[in-house]
Amino acid sequence: MATPVGVLVAIGGAAEAAVVRAVAQAPGLEVVRRCADLAELLAAAAAGVGRVAVVSADLPGLDREAVWHLHGSEAWVVVLPAEGDPPERSAALGADAVAADGAGVVAAVAGLLAGAARPSAPEPFVPEPHDAHGRIVAVWGPTGAPGRTTLAVNLAAEMAEAARDTGAAVLLVDADTYGGTVAQVLGLLDEAPGIAAAARAGAAGRLDAAALAALTPRLGSGLRVLTGLSRADRWPELPAASLEPVWAACRALADVTVVDCGFCVEQDEVLTYDTRAPQRNAATLSALAAADLVVVVGAGDPVGMQRLVRALAALGETGCGAPWRVVVNRVRPTASGPHPRDAVRAALRRYAGVADAVVLPDDQAACDGALLHARTLAEHAPSSPLRRAVAALAAEVLSATPPVGAH
Repeated sequence: MATPVGVLVAIGGAAEAAVVRAVAQAPGLEVVRRCADLAELLAAAAAGVGRVAVVSADLPGLDREAVWHLHGSEAWVVVLPAEGDPPERSAALGADAVAADGAGVVAAVAGLLAGAARPSAPEPFVPEPHDAHGRIVAVWGPTGAPGRTTLAVNLAAEMAEAARDTGAAVLLVDADTYGGTVAQVLGLLDEAPGIAAAARAGAAGRLDAAALAALTPRLGSGLRVLTGLSRADRWPELPAASLEPVWAACRALADVTVVDCGFCVEQDEVLTYDTRAPQRNAATLSALAAADLVVVVGAGDPVGMQRLVRALAALGETGCGAPWRVVVNRVRPTASGPHPRDAVRAALRRYAGVADAVVLPDDQAACDGALLHARTLAEHAPSSPLRRAVAALAAEVLSATPPVGAH
């Protein structure tokens, strides 16, 4: 006789008795634990007590991260919508099935068990499929302040300016959890970081394009901005499971989203934790995985070039499948020799196999003035060589970024 499939139940109110009764009467199923709260449910699933978790959407603490942990414990998740909530919200939590009552739960569990092997959590930085049309450009680079934020801000600003005639929407997102400064660079208040609020709404299954629009102030140029964390110790507020719906909402809201990423892509939490660990660099890894194009930024001095070459190798190890565009910033003869452009391109060709790097001239005075006045280069120094080079790069990225799913 086959062993019954264990079912964990975490449902509040009168609905619990009905679900327990329906599962108990179903052949091949057995209620093995009636959990009082989310903590008990997660612990039971982690211990392998049950193969299916049936949970109500209004269980305190239930969000996409909790569902992700249940999947990591190889448990299917069936959610009962809260009273008055549409089923879509429960589905947005990442549940495997949504059921309205006990009979629906039994039918959903039977379908899940018949359809596949036990679930497992996806890699934290792998986004869910989406149908929205918008594209994501991640701006990333190694440690050493090569100018990631400066490039991301001005790249997005140039795209917004170029999109004025077409009516296309451009969004700038600060996802740097080590030193997010987009709000300060643009002179925006950042007491309440928009990306944290967006992640909370995404975790609860309540984030869509309209909700994201309310969190993204629009600048005079038309550029929308989702501000980042002002303190590095707030990084746990941005788990990968909560950011997946943020990227989907970005695609739905904007034609192009530029994401300013942190520098670090290490994934060594397994060395520190003997349980499923929070990822320190989840925001960066998630953004890189969601991107349609990664703009890799490095500094043009010898140290910066060495870091850039090593960073390109590290980026490949993340599993990022998007094409890259390598950009070398702050290129100047005092740091790279009498013919800095040729020297930089030759070094990248020889040591990294990069034959078409974009080289940006050094213009510290223009950058300093723009930062001092909280303006973009286009606003502060429109004739600057650096501004013209960034504008050309923006035009290239707009025309070259592949459609969603192309990579």
